[in-house]
Amino acid sequence: MVEYLDDEIDFSLYMRETDAKAKVKNASLWIDDMKARLRRKTHERKVYMPWEKTFSNFNFRPGEVTVWGGVNGHGKSLVTSQIILSLIGQGEKVCVASFEMKPHKQIERFHRMYCGMNPFSPEFQGDDGIAALDALYDEFGDWVSNSLWIYDQQGTTQATQVLGMTRYCARELGIGHVFIDNLAKCVSGEDDYNGQKVFVDSLTAIARDENIHVHLVHHMRKGSKETDPLDKSDFKGSGSIADQVDNLIGVWRNKAKELDVKTKGHMSTKSSEADTTIRVFKQRNYEGSADGEPLVFLWFDRDSWQFLEQKGNPLLFFQNFPHRPTP
Repeated sequence: MVEYLDDEIDFSLYMRETDAKAKVKNASLWIDDMKARLRRKTHERKVYMPWEKTFSNFNFRPGEVTVWGGVNGHGKSLVTSQIILSLIGQGEKVCVASFEMKPHKQIERFHRMYCGMNPFSPEFQGDDGIAALDALYDEFGDWVSNSLWIYDQQGTTQATQVLGMTRYCARELGIGHVFIDNLAKCVSGEDDYNGQKVFVDSLTAIARDENIHVHLVHHMRKGSKETDPLDKSDFKGSGSIADQVDNLIGVWRNKAKELDVKTKGHMSTKSSEADTTIRVFKQRNYEGSADGEPLVFLWFDRDSWQFLEQKGNPLLFFQNFPHRPTP
């Protein structure tokens, strides 16, 4: 006689139990995979920041999310622009979604860093100067023709639209790095902590599933004085953001030096200090033997808008990697 199961039985209890049992495995099952990873790692190509002094203690890994934070006006978007050019120079494909800057302004910034000159200086204002800039724009356009995409959307947007754009970039264009500038434009309301948490959680899932690196620009609170150094707790919004992401990086501009130099000139005691500091607060998957949470001191070149490793260093040549100038 065939026995029938009652429809009122709660099968979900058994499904949960079976699922848990299926996922509890002996550690020895991963040994072969770990041995294979050892061999793969020797052939994996690492992706770095532009500055050679960071090569030993930071790199961008696929499947991760990096949050770039800073107080308004401290240059976080300018720093990420240089990161983008460096990634392209390392053979990476990049998409930029900036909801505060129109595409032509982004291209203008990239081009200025790329050619290492101020296009508004007097020598470029005549016909010959404009013709020279035209040629440089053509050169830049050729260089980024298969490596840089811009999401043409300004103002506040929907979180679901940004997530869809990120998936599209990964699946349809083969893009490995997506920059989203910034979180406040994707989740309305600084106090919508649950919305922020859900959005960042979705970004981490996409990065992991699509094996790409997502860069998210985020605001930090001003201290009692603008010259106060950064602290991990200064990131605005939900504290879960720092917990969810893989890398947390702050950008700090040395306003005290700028004021001292402006008021004291060559008598300034701060003139030798760095102009900008990048602080890595968190790097979850760092595997090296150096300090995985470094402080990176940089000097700003006003003509090119590039950040340099030392004052007076040659400008970075992004077509090469490392970005050393060609003879």
